Amino acid sequence: MQVDESSCAAFQRTLERVGQRWSGAILFAAVGGARRFGEYRRAVEGISDRMLALRLKELERDGFIVREVIPSTPVQVLYRPTPAGAELIAALQPLEEWGNTHLPELVERETNAGR
Repeated sequence: MQVDESSCAAFQRTLERVGQRWSGAILFAAVGGARRFGEYRRAVEGISDRMLALRLKELERDGFIVREVIPSTPVQVLYRPTPAGAELIAALQPLEEWGNTHLPELVERETNAGR
């Protein structure tokens, strides 16, 4: 694999977008089947309504989430991953698996370094 300035920049920008607090978790929830705002809130533990609304708007702006308004009474708003959003989460799946394997030892090292 050849690493050049362009590929490094693309990699870094992608990590910054998905690595922004809550963004990855929201995308994982979307791919996992969350559709309504409340489903995202329940799936992403600890996120506030304000932050969830902000991140959903950003993910929509970036083309990872689609917002659909269903004119009913009451109005329903659904969010779903775009093909690009689903593809991104599929690409990140190995990172999640790596984290599940190695995160405990990283946390332990971090804890021991602080002593």
